Amino acid sequence: MKLADPSPALKKDLKAIGDKLTADWLAKGKPVIRLPGHSLERVSQAVLSVFPLAVDVAQPAAYMQHSELPLGKRTPAQQAFVDTVRDMEGRDASQVEPLERYEFYRRVDGASLIVQSGEVTAFGNALLCKGVILP
Repeated sequence: MKLADPSPALKKDLKAIGDKLTADWLAKGKPVIRLPGHSLERVSQAVLSVFPLAVDVAQPAAYMQHSELPLGKRTPAQQAFVDTVRDMEGRDASQVEPLERYEFYRRVDGASLIVQSGEVTAFGNALLCKGVILP
């Protein structure tokens, strides 16, 4: 049975449980760093401030395409992610790939680390492919 309008506290607790389960499920035993209260944009900025994107990969960044939007149409959080990749890495928007949800999950299987932001919008997920850090 679904509640028509659960209390704000219940909504918050249920969302927190859902987010934790989602991150843990995606991690499949990989380390999970939780950064509650920080948007996808801010977490992406922090990550890109310490490592470069791969230069030998055509699309070293990706986001989960919103299933109810036309391909390539982005939510504000996704657009902020694309803008961050452009601004910090000098990459064109075409180098940030929109991925269908199950393809996104498949690619997460190859991740070394899961960073859970506090992004509150749906489809606020992204992938970054780390490049070589030169001395």
